[in-house]
Amino acid sequence: LGQAADGRDPRRAQRRQALLEAAEAHSGLSELSSAAADVSQLLPPAYSPRYVEAAWYSWWVREGFFKPEYQTKLPQATGETFSMCIPPPNVTGSLHIGHALTVAIQDALVRWHRMCGDQVLWVPGSDHAGIATQAVVEKQLWKERGVRRHELNREEFLREVWKWKEEKGGEISEQLQALGASLDWDRECFTMDAGSSVAVTEAFVRLYEAGLLYRSQQLVNWSCALRSAISDIEVESRPLPGRTELRLPGCPTPVSFGLLVSVAFPVDGEPDAEVVVGTTRPETLPGDVAVAVHPGDSRYTHLHGRQLRHPLTGQLLPLITDSAVQPHVGTGAVKVTPAHSPADAELGARHGLSPLSVIAEDGTMTSLCGDWLQGLHRFVAREKIMSALRERGLFRGLQNHPMVLPICSRSGDVVEYLLKSQWFVRCQEMGARAAQAVESGALELSPSFHQKNWQHWFSHIGDWCVSRQLWWGHRIPAYLVVGEHTKVGVILPHSPPLLLLKIAAELTGKPGTELTLHRDPDVLDTWFSSALFPFAALGWPQETPDLARFYPLSLLETGSDLLLFWVGRMVMLGTQLTGQLPFSKVLLHSMVRDRQGRKMSKSLGNVLDPRDIISGAELQAKLRDGNLDSTELAIAATRKDFPHGIPECGTDALRFALCSHGALGGDLHLSVSEVLSSRHFCNKIWNALRFVLNALGEKFVPQPTEELSPSSPMDAWILSRLAHAAWECERGFLARELSLITRALHHFWLHSLCDVYLEAVKPVLSHSPHAPGPPQVLFSCADVGLRLLAPLMPFLAEELWQRLPRRPGGRSAPSICVAPYPIHWRQPELEQRFSRVQEAVQALRALRATYQLTKARPRGEMGPGFLSPCRTKGWRRSGVSQSGARRCRMGREAGSPALTLTVALSSSVLLQSSEPGDFSCKVIPGPGDPKTELRAQYPLPSTPSSQFLFPDNVFPDPIDAGFQPQTESSGLALSLPLPSLASSCHEHPGIKPSSPYLFPVSCSGESGRGRRAPWPSL
Repeated sequence: LGQAADGRDPRRAQRRQALLEAAEAHSGLSELSSAAADVSQLLPPAYSPRYVEAAWYSWWVREGFFKPEYQTKLPQATGETFSMCIPPPNVTGSLHIGHALTVAIQDALVRWHRMCGDQVLWVPGSDHAGIATQAVVEKQLWKERGVRRHELNREEFLREVWKWKEEKGGEISEQLQALGASLDWDRECFTMDAGSSVAVTEAFVRLYEAGLLYRSQQLVNWSCALRSAISDIEVESRPLPGRTELRLPGCPTPVSFGLLVSVAFPVDGEPDAEVVVGTTRPETLPGDVAVAVHPGDSRYTHLHGRQLRHPLTGQLLPLITDSAVQPHVGTGAVKVTPAHSPADAELGARHGLSPLSVIAEDGTMTSLCGDWLQGLHRFVAREKIMSALRERGLFRGLQNHPMVLPICSRSGDVVEYLLKSQWFVRCQEMGARAAQAVESGALELSPSFHQKNWQHWFSHIGDWCVSRQLWWGHRIPAYLVVGEHTKVGVILPHSPPLLLLKIAAELTGKPGTELTLHRDPDVLDTWFSSALFPFAALGWPQETPDLARFYPLSLLETGSDLLLFWVGRMVMLGTQLTGQLPFSKVLLHSMVRDRQGRKMSKSLGNVLDPRDIISGAELQAKLRDGNLDSTELAIAATRKDFPHGIPECGTDALRFALCSHGALGGDLHLSVSEVLSSRHFCNKIWNALRFVLNALGEKFVPQPTEELSPSSPMDAWILSRLAHAAWECERGFLARELSLITRALHHFWLHSLCDVYLEAVKPVLSHSPHAPGPPQVLFSCADVGLRLLAPLMPFLAEELWQRLPRRPGGRSAPSICVAPYPIHWRQPELEQRFSRVQEAVQALRALRATYQLTKARPRGEMGPGFLSPCRTKGWRRSGVSQSGARRCRMGREAGSPALTLTVALSSSVLLQSSEPGDFSCKVIPGPGDPKTELRAQYPLPSTPSSQFLFPDNVFPDPIDAGFQPQTESSGLALSLPLPSLASSCHEHPGIKPSSPYLFPVSCSGESGRGRRAPWPSL
């Protein structure tokens, strides 16, 4: 749990070092070994994730277990295929806990199909992440060499990016291996490798030839900090409740947003008339070309067709009417800026208005604004425009205004809408096919509630801008062919330069020697190449064996946040380019949030690296080494979950905890304490196998499964429970509900096997010789139980399964990851009968826990923590003083589940209560003999007591009292066999054998450790 704790406890430090040395000895190397782990040694006494996970993965890869070619040799081979591709993570960063959820779900499904005998291919890969990677390398160049990107030429910069990729790009592969992902690494692909480049160029050319790709000047999302167009998914919509100050890149001072500025536009020809317009973007006023009102707004009916004076330039602007204007918002009049607003662009197009671009690519004002604004940062120009409005008397007020501000998630800058000549993909036709595929059932979305978002998005889809003004990425294969009196743009395939000139000459009819090719400097959107991943990773456009065998994919599993931006585009391009859906089933998991329901955020300090949970981490050191400023660090440092750091939990525990959530519904709230609980479950399995291996011994020979015959009802019951667990697991995998599987495994291992069966067979195994049945059953439970566990906990399952005795003739598989997945049979009638036994045992265990009973507490002796002495209050006897009270003792005989209460009483005088209470007694006839039982019932105490004080002169001899739980109430019945009370009852007129007597008792006293402790309301 950390070096600090080790420093306080030398023994803990020694144990920690011993575990590390054991892990190294287990693997044979200090790092991952290329050979299988050594399983000849005895299991260590405690489960250690580092020990278990030290060597198995490299052995799996070396033996080729993850390759579909190996799986065709398995005896359980079905001839069916199962193929998936991993959602390619960005090469820039490391995996977070959301990626770990994806890997845990996908790997569990892949391993299950592999064990079932399917030919499985799971393709690994990573995305080149154009914007993110370029930004990282630019920062590194500036930090290390003081060089900006534009100080290098394109080729020099790209060499730096590839160098960085080779040095840093392997981190994701290391994380995937640490998570146990059973990927076929020989088929790993990168979206910028040679094969992907060929696929991207081919797709671009085919789309252009089909009329689905064109170049046009349109409004795009523009990041001035990056000087590039960005995709919709890179635009963060940040709601602002009102006035909010933000610090933006490139702006010298904080900028206020969430304010509505009212500006007067004078009516031409009427000195006292004006139209007041509200705007949140006063910096775009120089680009206004009109003012619009709703045609039904009576406030402006008399001004229809009139012209207004621009408040800054004095130019005449038309007052137009349009039904898109909302008359009840603001003043009901809006300024029209077609070059910087998507809504205004549509309105301007309807009315034939020409746009004016007043903001440049770098976020400064253009020459169209005049000398007094040209070159100023747009938000600096905003303040200057506001001052000019005040000076001219046209400023009409400022008020808080809730709004949604578009922010570039990559740079933190405010997104601008600029008119740019870009390449666009027509999406309406392809989108209609994608919507139809879901509607017809050809494409299955799970959970099904995502279908509504799918249909809505494709019914409103616009054209997709695929141009990016970057250097890192797939350069657009479009050329400007320039010659004497010739200038034409053409799309050319991926070919050598001489061949390109030949093709250009054929297209233009000019000799190649007279032509010059100028390639488009832009690159394609990263999502364009990612949309080709399912088939490009298999070799498309070539007709490869992998493409023929494994395409379309069997399943796509990913986060629900990628449904439209990635899944939707894969469906569109896959259907268009290959003629078939890239996959027929889509499984979407939820977003991972922290325990408080917050989105993972670096500023909140709640982003978890899976390796920190697997290996443990000192939290504050992680925060200090990160990129948080002092304010963010103070926020993150207030976390109370693990103030001493994150404990080592291991891969298997992390995977099991992630899969245990019903990830197909709402957001997944994960805490490290849940993973730690799963580690404790791993330790339980570890200890169970230690017991089983010890019980089997060295000479044990497993029987063939078909010869296994249970020798007792208990054996038959546990085998039936094992079969039920196998059935539940199969049902969970078929439904792809992994939480059903984790519940079934947890219940079988913890409750059925450990709590019941192992306890039941311990007495049987303690006698020598013992029946041969239980060891054979124990072996079957361990073998089948571990194979059921293997898809979710591969490391632990492999470690323990390899240590089981071999069947005659050797193992059917060298590794549990390619062993047959268990089939199931059940005896439901036997399980139902045994459930009654379990209910009785649970009741007895609850009673034993309530009274803190152990085998070491003999009859009549007080155990530690018992309260004594207890004094009565409110007692009185008929004609007898209360002073003569005597003690009684409570204990338990060795091996007996019953409590006994010995009461020393000196006479048969019945007692009456001086005040009401909880203790009630009544005298009833005894069964079949002259004795009588006195039964007392009172609420269950929270702490048991060993001594009570009873009045004397009631009965002369000590009496043993038995306790029994009552099913109709929350009390206990106290049964005391007593001598006949007939004479005593007759001595007291009005007292009948069935009369209740109330005995309120208040107890307190010294505990077994010398501290006073109350025992209220006995």
